[in-house]
Amino acid sequence: MIVRPRREDHLVVGKYTGKVIVGVGMLMVIPLITSIAFAEWDTAVDFIISIAACLVFGFGTQAICRTQKDLSWSHGLVVASGSWFFATGLGALPHYLSGHAGSYLDTLFDVMSGYTTTGLYLMQDLDHVSMGLSMWRHLLTYAGGQGIVVIALTFLFKGTAGAYKVYVGEGKDERLLPNVIHTARAIWLVSLTWLVIGTLFLGVRGMQLGQGPVRAFFHGLWVFMGAWSTGGFAPQSYNTFWFHDIGYEVICIVIMIAGSFNFALHWAMWTGNRKEIRKNVETISFFITLSLTTMVATFFLAKANVYPDAMSLFRKVFYQLASGHTTTGFSTIYARAFVTQWGPVGMIATTVAMAIGASACSTGGGIKGIRMGVISKAFFQDIRRMISPESAVVMEKYHHIRDTWLSDGLVRGAMTVTIAYVTLYGIATIIGTMYGYPLVDSAFEAVSAASNTGLSCGVTSPLMPAVMKVTYILAMWLGRLEFMSVFALLGYGVAVVRGK
Repeated sequence: MIVRPRREDHLVVGKYTGKVIVGVGMLMVIPLITSIAFAEWDTAVDFIISIAACLVFGFGTQAICRTQKDLSWSHGLVVASGSWFFATGLGALPHYLSGHAGSYLDTLFDVMSGYTTTGLYLMQDLDHVSMGLSMWRHLLTYAGGQGIVVIALTFLFKGTAGAYKVYVGEGKDERLLPNVIHTARAIWLVSLTWLVIGTLFLGVRGMQLGQGPVRAFFHGLWVFMGAWSTGGFAPQSYNTFWFHDIGYEVICIVIMIAGSFNFALHWAMWTGNRKEIRKNVETISFFITLSLTTMVATFFLAKANVYPDAMSLFRKVFYQLASGHTTTGFSTIYARAFVTQWGPVGMIATTVAMAIGASACSTGGGIKGIRMGVISKAFFQDIRRMISPESAVVMEKYHHIRDTWLSDGLVRGAMTVTIAYVTLYGIATIIGTMYGYPLVDSAFEAVSAASNTGLSCGVTSPLMPAVMKVTYILAMWLGRLEFMSVFALLGYGVAVVRGK
């Protein structure tokens, strides 16, 4: 029997969803200040309207849904997924009011892409977007990398026992510190430290390339946000290809690889455990799969003589593969070059890298390195069992912050989420082929959306069918939250309608 949620359940969900939306409204103050600083008065008005909408919704919901009851597991999952839904709708207001979108659906696509650190976009005339709106685009993806729920946990939650349930609902399950509120603040401490260092390096490099100090600073800030959050947004339509500089590319590679690492790994190194980076199963898995996919793409492109020399070949291939594997989405080639120059083998290698993705509890998406590590360890464990005597007890362990013995439940959990991702990739690919796109192109774009990567081979555009836009929005949402909290939200809705 399906149990219908009680009034108290609705109040809890409404109260904490309202807190998250207030956090989104507070975040808009930064682009509002940017607009005022650059005398972009129309854009400032757009943000004032949008902030007012968020605060009215957020505080209004909390006023209506007053309760002292704390969050349960189901409440936390529903709040995490539901708040992303409302945050997308309200966060799209500045985009829509700016006039740079063909429809409200396009703005929803762009904002979901930002929150989920995907990087695909449908915004028109990107090169002439206001400074305020550019700040909002990149702030979306920077905040989304940490998690919009993490924002609320950092500033708006008061240490409730249920806070951990919301944190887990956003696709994170590791505490850097015993208290989840302190964990959220530790995540921001790591991210803001990297923000200062990364912006400094990129800004200085921008000035060396001829940009003025103000332009170099903002471009450096925004490119850092896109790289660290593995979000892939850039302030110009040519992405990081616009800079055409190997120094800028090297800095971006360092930032996006660092951003793809687990926050627990960052915290371990932050607190002095430097050896963790070479012992951790996720970093080992990442470098193995990145090396393999890079070698495949390099071999094919060298054979096809796509690039004139070895340096150009390695520079292009490694950058795209590192960008794909970290699920960043930065690119230094034209989108259609994947089809016209890289061909099916190069595209498939990139698709595999995107599908695997980055680390768990990071800014990245995809299946995640830890699951690849667990499944690989389980595979070798089964081989050892088959060749060992029947009386032998074969155990396998992996290292992630600490040594953990493999269990059937652990392997089953990793396989379940992996199968869910592969299924999502497949469904999105099929829908693309139904609208006439070639299979390899459809798979590339579908995996890019569902793994929250953002590389494009030219399929994503404002002229794309509305059904595909909705499909990619849902794929980005499901992929970023790793399914469970979205399924919990759907189950909550079913229980409201059909429960007893």
